[in-house]
Amino acid sequence: MKVGCIGLGDIARKAYLPVLSVLPGAELHLQTRTPATLTRVADSLRVPEAQRHTDLDSLLAQDLDAAFVHAPTAVHPEIVARLLEAGVPTYVDKPLAYELADSERLVDLAERRGTSLAVGFNRRHAPGYAQCAEHPRELILMQKNRTGLPEEPRTMILDDFIHVVDTLRFLVPGPVDDVTVRFRAEDGLLHHVVLQLAGDGFTALGVMNRLSGSTEEILEVSGQDTKRQVVNLAEVIDHKGQPTVRRRGDWVPVARQRGIEQAVLTFLDAVRSGTVLSARDALETHELCERVVRAVTDPTA
Repeated sequence: MKVGCIGLGDIARKAYLPVLSVLPGAELHLQTRTPATLTRVADSLRVPEAQRHTDLDSLLAQDLDAAFVHAPTAVHPEIVARLLEAGVPTYVDKPLAYELADSERLVDLAERRGTSLAVGFNRRHAPGYAQCAEHPRELILMQKNRTGLPEEPRTMILDDFIHVVDTLRFLVPGPVDDVTVRFRAEDGLLHHVVLQLAGDGFTALGVMNRLSGSTEEILEVSGQDTKRQVVNLAEVIDHKGQPTVRRRGDWVPVARQRGIEQAVLTFLDAVRSGTVLSARDALETHELCERVVRAVTDPTA
């Protein structure tokens, strides 16, 4: 199986290439426009010269079986469209695009071409979060906080808060009939945002504070007088009277604990079996993010 990796930045090097480079039967092709980066990364993985590419045309000429896109978000629409037009099953980092219209166009293109398109919402595959889907979920609270990082609203929401939005969508136990957004912004920068989703018998709250004084991610689901808490995707605490703590095993790879390995294998298994994956559900997360962006940038609308 010929697998392309487009973009060799931090997320590719730290999260995806450690998984892709050791897959049995995979012929890994790397592509970036920066020759020095290509040489450094390819040398570290012992990728042959013939599998190194500095332009997309060269990569597409390899008759790829699948591709992973880790290039900057701004160029996703162009790259993903080229791959889909070529009939290459494509996995792309979230978000598909900064603008909802571009995301819609890519999902429509994938469906017209009958080609798989998957978006990298790895938290759906992370063991601690996936197990929360089996827990009573009358109240869901997710916090993903940072220090000293207020940012332009669209960038912050689509590049980072989207993980919170998608995790809430993944865990809510029924249809959402109420959406509320609260936020603090100053001088065009978003400091914090709170999203509330509510439905019959449940409430879900997603919080991101970019001036929190702490870098952390905490998920809590509770109901029927029990609570499960997941701290930084690694520590699971069950509360029913006395808390019970389960920590990530010393030998469990970070990519597996964060759901990246499982997301990669799920995508490639679908490619091998000829199953076409749809990004239509992922598009619903992008639509909800757009709703948050509009609430923040035009609160009078």
